Amino acid sequence: MADLAWLDSGTAYFAARLDGADLDRPSRLPGWTGRHLVAHVACNASALGRLAHWARTGEETPMYASAEAREAEIEERARLSPAELLVLAEESAARLRAALEDLSAQQWETRVRTAQGRMVPASEIPWMRAREMWIHAVDLGTGGRFEDFPPGFVDALLTDVTELWARRGQGPAVVLAPTDRQRVWRVTTEPADAPDADRVSGTAAELAAWVTGRGPAPDPAAPALGRWL
Repeated sequence: MADLAWLDSGTAYFAARLDGADLDRPSRLPGWTGRHLVAHVACNASALGRLAHWARTGEETPMYASAEAREAEIEERARLSPAELLVLAEESAARLRAALEDLSAQQWETRVRTAQGRMVPASEIPWMRAREMWIHAVDLGTGGRFEDFPPGFVDALLTDVTELWARRGQGPAVVLAPTDRQRVWRVTTEPADAPDADRVSGTAAELAAWVTGRGPAPDPAAPALGRWL
């Protein structure tokens, strides 16, 4: 069974950021209120549940029928009352958790398709969900901070982003050098020790916020970044 610890702690962290939150206020994501963000998190649980169904049954069930269908579903759910939204978020998270617990060792290896079109083993679903919960807890704008994230999760997030840039071949030539870690993360189009790669320093949490578009560059030497997901 895949490790669900970061998923569970992220779900709890997100729920704590909702305590007493005014969901009618704008979130930190342009054009979205807190309602939209909670609706998105609930819809994401259902979408990842479809991938768990795919892994369990072998029946291809994409996360979303289309990008348009995804947006329409979020808009529809965002019109629910705050109380209904909170129930929806809690129940959808519980259903996903139960669906993942039911997967066998063999089913975790089933290849499923992400919303970006990448084929991955189902064992990546818990990471995909944990990433949503922790980062969107910050997007709520109710006190969530990257500094609260588990250190191992921050490291995994830096790896996730830099590997995505490398796969696309579109990332900046950069070396991320956290001041509170003993390692660096490299994305270069040249050899690893290329002198023209920008070295960007900051805490690991600051760098993770920056590369995911949730915080300013922690270093004046930082290059401009493209989109992440």
